[in-house]
Amino acid sequence: MSLPGRPKGEYRRAQPEGAPVHTPLLVITTVGTLDDARAMARELVERRLAACAQITPIESFYRWQGRVENDPEFRVLFKTRAECWPAVEAAIRALHRYELPAIHAIATAHAYVPYAEWVQQSTDAPSPQRRP
Repeated sequence: MSLPGRPKGEYRRAQPEGAPVHTPLLVITTVGTLDDARAMARELVERRLAACAQITPIESFYRWQGRVENDPEFRVLFKTRAECWPAVEAAIRALHRYELPAIHAIATAHAYVPYAEWVQQSTDAPSPQRRP
């Protein structure tokens, strides 16, 4: 991923030198329409609950109310941090149309440090001199 406005290889550190770097938390959900996926992705990124959201079309097979179902869906992968989990889960639940939405969080074991710093910076509350 190339960060907007920065040439490949150029990255300003998001945290003070020596500060601990936390690996991103990946949060995944599925929705029924591309419009729902886009709306959810935009909302969480705009609210700084996620640094990034990726949308992928998928096909799902699942058991629901005693029957095996098969539907096209869209997987939304949010890149965030552990401290944001309660707010991310609440936002997804509020925006979701499903009766029982799948919401999974996966901790990353390792991450490229500049990318992890960008996730951290992108999900921090904006300072007064910085606009969201």
